[in-house]
Amino acid sequence: MKLKEYQSGAYKQQFEYKSFSPNTINHEWVWDDPMINVLLEEATGALGELNAYTVIVPNVDIYVKMLVIKEATTSSRIEGTRTEMDEVLMSLEDIQPENRDDWEEVQNYIKAMNTAIIELEKLPLSNRLIKKTHKILMSGVRGKNKNPGEFRRSQNWIGGATLKDAYFIPPGHDEVPELMSDLEKFWHNRSIHVPNLIRVAVSHYQFETVHPFLDGNGRIGRLMITLYLVSKGLLSKPSLYLSAYLEKYKDAYYNALTTVRSTDDMGHWLKFFLNAVAHSAKSSKESFNKIFELRENIDKKIMKLGRKAVNGKRLVNHLFLSPLVDAKKIASVLGVSKKTASELINLFMRLDILVEITGKQRKRIFLFKDYMNIFLKNVDEDADNR
Repeated sequence: MKLKEYQSGAYKQQFEYKSFSPNTINHEWVWDDPMINVLLEEATGALGELNAYTVIVPNVDIYVKMLVIKEATTSSRIEGTRTEMDEVLMSLEDIQPENRDDWEEVQNYIKAMNTAIIELEKLPLSNRLIKKTHKILMSGVRGKNKNPGEFRRSQNWIGGATLKDAYFIPPGHDEVPELMSDLEKFWHNRSIHVPNLIRVAVSHYQFETVHPFLDGNGRIGRLMITLYLVSKGLLSKPSLYLSAYLEKYKDAYYNALTTVRSTDDMGHWLKFFLNAVAHSAKSSKESFNKIFELRENIDKKIMKLGRKAVNGKRLVNHLFLSPLVDAKKIASVLGVSKKTASELINLFMRLDILVEITGKQRKRIFLFKDYMNIFLKNVDEDADNR
């Protein structure tokens, strides 16, 4: 199908509202817009460079762990949670009671992503895997009573307190199984010749339009992007996440999805998505570069510590894995006394590696601030071609 001939779907009159029924997507996609070709080339190149990094970098899983935490925090924040990255690294008892629901949702996201990546080693990307991931995401948190791990069996909506004032109403629940089956077939259809980045772009649009679950669709839809890229071998590690870009340009993100439904302009969405991939891949690559520079600078400092260099190096290794620590944790990880752990903390504070973040005299928590700041930085300010 030529892109300019694409029709996104139609509104269906229900009892007191109209729901939107999208057309199926499992077919050829052809376009005449040269800008899509340019952006596809740029996004593919940026993704390839990022993947090369994850292949050659030793112990890359340590750093990818932090990317997963960043994605979980940012993707959840798009949906309204307010947990920060440093809070994610804390234990539940260190979180203020009013913030614990948000904290638990982000923890579920991390568990859902990590479990799904492992499952991809034995399961293809499928509705079965998506449902299993959704069950982990929603279990024991807000939304736990909205059929975790099951496609919805009732109508849902986006925006507004009721169906009557909803911003968007997805298709009726009776249409969901067929639409999601079509989406799964599209992922694996070898008889059509559609580049993977175009497939995943169309897939994300379709998933968000179908809204197959009663809750958690936004997070699962964004998580699905990374799962698709890993499943197709475009990423060796789950190192690309779009949520930071999508949060920064949240209005443009939602507008691009809405434009497809209202004007049939899938090309507008494809260009936005490819921009998001290119800038996010470049941002992740830049983060890796900064991590390597930081590691090199800190290793030089540690080498000058004499007899304390051995424990210092061990502590540095741990901080790159878990950048939020206290004296008890350090003593346990390094197998040293609490006194020795406290001395190491004081030394690392003088070296400007650790900072104390509680302001307390007891039960103090310390942050590897320069490392954390790499992941907290914003998407490049010049990411304006949307």
